[in-house]
Amino acid sequence: MISQEMLRLGRQSSVIRAISEYGAKRKKEIGAENVFDFSLGNPSIPAPAAVRDTIVELCETLDPCKLHGYTSSAGNMEVREVIAESVRTRFHAPCEAGLIYMTCGAAASLTVALHALINPGEEVVVPSPFFPEYRVFAEKAGATLVDVPCHQPSFALNLEAMEKAISPKTKVVLLNSPNNPTGAVYSEESLSALADLLRKKEKEFGTEIYLLTDEPYRELYYGEGTVPWIPNLYERCLVGYSYSKSLSLPGERIGYLLVSPRCPNAQDVFAAVCGAGRSLGFVCAPSLWQLVVGKLNGLTSDVEEYRKNKDLLSSALSEIGYVITPPEGAFYLFVKSPEEDAYAFAERAKKYELLLVPADSFGVKGFVRLAYCVSRETIEKSIPAFRALMEEYKK
Repeated sequence: MISQEMLRLGRQSSVIRAISEYGAKRKKEIGAENVFDFSLGNPSIPAPAAVRDTIVELCETLDPCKLHGYTSSAGNMEVREVIAESVRTRFHAPCEAGLIYMTCGAAASLTVALHALINPGEEVVVPSPFFPEYRVFAEKAGATLVDVPCHQPSFALNLEAMEKAISPKTKVVLLNSPNNPTGAVYSEESLSALADLLRKKEKEFGTEIYLLTDEPYRELYYGEGTVPWIPNLYERCLVGYSYSKSLSLPGERIGYLLVSPRCPNAQDVFAAVCGAGRSLGFVCAPSLWQLVVGKLNGLTSDVEEYRKNKDLLSSALSEIGYVITPPEGAFYLFVKSPEEDAYAFAERAKKYELLLVPADSFGVKGFVRLAYCVSRETIEKSIPAFRALMEEYKK
């Protein structure tokens, strides 16, 4: 008999993907210009021209065997040195190339990290709402996912609820800031308080609690200053990063997992990361793309275009009468459903060719997520449809 767990996962696609696939079908039937697809977080801003230029340069100047050959399991050391230096410069934080593991995007970073840290029966605590695949990643690593509701409507961390949720079984607290799906950015004050809480709980239980941060949206921030660098606030920290959003390279699957040198057992943690990567087959991330991001580290796509999309869509929906949570980062708008059942609302929206993702699988009911990483034209043309949809509820 085949694995029943894997059979279930294979047959049960994520809500996001299911709606995206429905959208692809409708675009073929009535034309893409007539479908307002806000389902998938697929960057709409092209990668900078420097990406193409760098690929051409590498192809023309490097020996093909080096260009396409294996790197070490953990990745090209020269690229890891570039990343480490960038972290030291940007965040005034210690960082070592020997504690960086190149990965096939943030999903691989999180999966490797959880397998490196988790023993059977331990728990992963995550603020909700959260990216639905976190549950899959945690459970596959042998953990139980414990979700802790954030404050509404701000979706800031609820430290009182976090304290109640953390138990002797807690091994990892998984954070995503800027957040998918709310766009919230956790403040440095709240993160420092969380760090103090984790230290207190470690002493109380005699355990080790790790902070694992998922940061593919770090550069998509609309506030003042920068997103807090969590390893500066808490010692036992790992950071998963992806270039999918910042460089508009989601399909290339390139990122890294970083173990903070401040972690008391950093070398052992990194060795466990290498072991997890080996056991999962996540070794030697794509060689060409390692070299590309090594040369372009710090460059981003024109992410200001997402700010314009955010402002346009937020303003229009608020004027129509929708209740939204103003996002501070990422490229998602979190909208309160006009009816209690967000699935029913999303189904009704399909009548107007509006494709919205109900947030139940994100760990919170009564909301939908809109990915505004779409063309400006799509947003502008969708506004009458949103207005007509709201008129149904007003009647």
